[in-house]
Amino acid sequence: MDISELMKTLKDPQALQRQVMEVQSRMAAVTAVGSAGGGMVKITLNGTLAMVRVEISPEVLTLGDVQILQDLIRAAHSDASTRIREAVQSEVGRTIGPMPPLFGSAG
Repeated sequence: MDISELMKTLKDPQALQRQVMEVQSRMAAVTAVGSAGGGMVKITLNGTLAMVRVEISPEVLTLGDVQILQDLIRAAHSDASTRIREAVQSEVGRTIGPMPPLFGSAG
């Protein structure tokens, strides 16, 4: 979206609202899976960063170490959140054009 399109959109509140609603709808539909421990823990997030699924392999539980499980969950969530940021950025870009990162740098 170039600056003239942006200015035109800002002058039309209904168009801006429609565009925001379209972006929100697309974001909610985006999902990403993050994993850790070679896939022993998988977490799925949607575009609003809500956790929609958690998968924990039974073999993790046989380790008997809560700290390992906690670390794997954190790592899988971090992986999923990085992937969802990228997916949302791409989806928003398709709707309104290129823009700076929505969530800051992923690093």
